Amino acid sequence: MATVISNERLVNGVYHLRVEGDYGGTMGQFYMLRAWGAYPLLSRPLSIHQVNDDGVEFLYHVVGEGTEIFAELTPGDKIQLEGPFGNGFPAVEGKVALVGGGIGIAPLYYCAKELQGSDIYLGFSRESFRTEAFRPLAAELTVDVGGLILDRVDFTSYDHIFVCGPHPMLKAAQLKGIAAETSGKRPHVYLSLENRMACGIGACLVCSVSCRDGQRKACADGPVFLAEEVLFHD
Repeated sequence: MATVISNERLVNGVYHLRVEGDYGGTMGQFYMLRAWGAYPLLSRPLSIHQVNDDGVEFLYHVVGEGTEIFAELTPGDKIQLEGPFGNGFPAVEGKVALVGGGIGIAPLYYCAKELQGSDIYLGFSRESFRTEAFRPLAAELTVDVGGLILDRVDFTSYDHIFVCGPHPMLKAAQLKGIAAETSGKRPHVYLSLENRMACGIGACLVCSVSCRDGQRKACADGPVFLAEEVLFHD
């Protein structure tokens, strides 16, 4: 069991959780967390927001029973972590853009720490959060509230683009990456899929992802995929 250091409410329904312990992980990986006994049945997957010498941090959005319980945690409370799981973002060289939508900014802060000097684009539907934490890590920080953050990104200007957000945003990023090829510069676009997960280790198939080579698992094969590999059905 780990110990909660802090659990700060940032804006309505969004929290920044810091947990003490010897926890590691790479960009884009996640942990399965639970702060209860037998119910709810499933742990909740949260991507790594940051790894520190004294622990690990997460951002989460309250959307159901599990995250409602997380929101009630206070310093000193116990919480169970399993992980890190998954294949995350690759360590890359060249010009990089990090593009996050809403709570999809969560894994990109760790990327920003590891790939300092990237251009960072953060989009929010209503209220922004954690933007000032990103600012000193960015070559240029662009924040959009109420619009479409992808409209602010020139895909032909980058070698690598990391994207995390809702599925419509990921699909749009895939299409923009393909369109950039007509200009002679198609970047490597990586998508972090926020699929619903149950086990976190690839045993239950709940997080199945349709890919060009067949069905894959977001938890074990992802959650990060090359955009060109993913088939979107909606």
